[in-house]
Amino acid sequence: MSSQLPHNKEPPYVRKTLSDSCPASSAANTKSLRHEKLSRLGSSAASDVSNDTSTNHAESYFLRRENRLSAKKKAEEEKMNNDYKKMYEKALATNQRLKSRLETSKQELAVIQDQLHKAQNDKTDDCGSNMLESEKKESWSLKKKITEMEEQLKVKAELKQENQRLKDENGALIRVITKLSK
Repeated sequence: MSSQLPHNKEPPYVRKTLSDSCPASSAANTKSLRHEKLSRLGSSAASDVSNDTSTNHAESYFLRRENRLSAKKKAEEEKMNNDYKKMYEKALATNQRLKSRLETSKQELAVIQDQLHKAQNDKTDDCGSNMLESEKKESWSLKKKITEMEEQLKVKAELKQENQRLKDENGALIRVITKLSK
């Protein structure tokens, strides 16, 4: 019975090392560790058939564990990439919407400026005649509208700059994530 016991002092079970628990360890390290374990357990396995099955169980356990960890890591990376893609697409949609609003505001401003110029030209044509009260009100309301439109253009320009900054940050985040995922 004592001849069947392994000659080395280590127990027949496999010890878990720090590199075994680290999911970021490379495949080469994993293979070399398995080779060490097999060679260490191989000397005692020749004398005991039960050690051979425990080695196979331990090896299959570590293989299954590695596969689970790598699958989990891949799933997390895909989720993170999808989140950033959604954020990027949302920023693009917002940017496009703001660009279209800016264009319509510019067109409205051009129309109002044309109306103002026509009203001013009519005023110069009628130098001798007095403007009617309704024309004065219309001219005043057009001027007020123009100032409001100019303020809106300023706000929209600031929003456009903010969108560009967010786009740049988003691109930087995507680059960082791709570097981290490698």
